[in-house]
Amino acid sequence: MKNILFTKRSRSDPELLALKAELLNAQGELACAYQQFDQALDPELVESCIYQISAVKARCNYLIRAIKERSPDTVAAVNLQGEALWT
Repeated sequence: MKNILFTKRSRSDPELLALKAELLNAQGELACAYQQFDQALDPELVESCIYQISAVKARCNYLIRAIKERSPDTVAAVNLQGEALWT
């Protein structure tokens, strides 16, 4: 299996720093959403909290992927089938 390695941007990449700051903010929102879920009593509020948690988790996952793609510490190896492997 042949691997292709991608080069990454420098540590001072302002886009990378903005993504990291946004991830920290989203993690705070996720903690808040879990607290609201723990305190919700009405079934409709519980359902709303579940949707909110799901949405924030999806945003966190996106941000983590975006950070990994731009991080100089991370190397993405892509095999011939196009699957990415993070090391």
